[in-house]
Amino acid sequence: MILGGTSEASELVRHIAGDGRLHPILSLAGRTANALPSGIETRVGGFGGVDALVDWLQHNKTQAVIDATHPFAARISANAQAATTRLGLSLCTVLRPEWEATASDRWTNVPDADAAARELGPQPRRVFLSIGRQSLAAFAAAPQHTYLIRSIEAPDSASLPPKVDLIAARGPFDRASEAALLRDNRIDVLVSKNSGGTATYPKIEAARDLGLPVIMINRPHKACGTAVTTAAEAHAWLIAHHDARTCSERGV
Repeated sequence: MILGGTSEASELVRHIAGDGRLHPILSLAGRTANALPSGIETRVGGFGGVDALVDWLQHNKTQAVIDATHPFAARISANAQAATTRLGLSLCTVLRPEWEATASDRWTNVPDADAAARELGPQPRRVFLSIGRQSLAAFAAAPQHTYLIRSIEAPDSASLPPKVDLIAARGPFDRASEAALLRDNRIDVLVSKNSGGTATYPKIEAARDLGLPVIMINRPHKACGTAVTTAAEAHAWLIAHHDARTCSERGV
């Protein structure tokens, strides 16, 4: 089973789709209603905790799990580790490298969205929020600011601060258009999660080019089994796991 929802999961699916040795099932949380088609068997929705995940893995005779969820999806990663440990299954986790500040960046690192909202300060600012829908409610506590929010799907309006402009868009983005977005909207500060990867990094480059400060939300701890950094490495791990299991079953 592949726990997906990221570019790494999509790349991994492209690697293994059509490989007759494998029977992959992609699991998506369902937070994005218009998810792109995967080309393999796909289930959508949460599991309902560790016990339910254990039951699902047993029922589907799962032999290995690859966690390719978002770096901030800490709960499902913890559940995957607990479930695979209980069942004695192999777990591989794709941990894309974090972004690192350069000498030209103006980052303030904070532990979570609540701290990011406080870090904006009391004076009104124009803020670009590119952090996904799940953490937006924290900024309702800082209503003095004007927010530009970009999300694949429209967030729940009840959770938003009062002064908001919404952009519906899906990455990847490019550096020039991100710089134009920041300039045209007279953005004073960018708030971002340290998601890593290339799809949304141009906003960080654009902030650097314009000399804008960035409030960077640090990653939570993410439970993992065998840690890799790319889809290609996860694919290699899966094939090695398959080959080793096949040899064991044959008594080689």
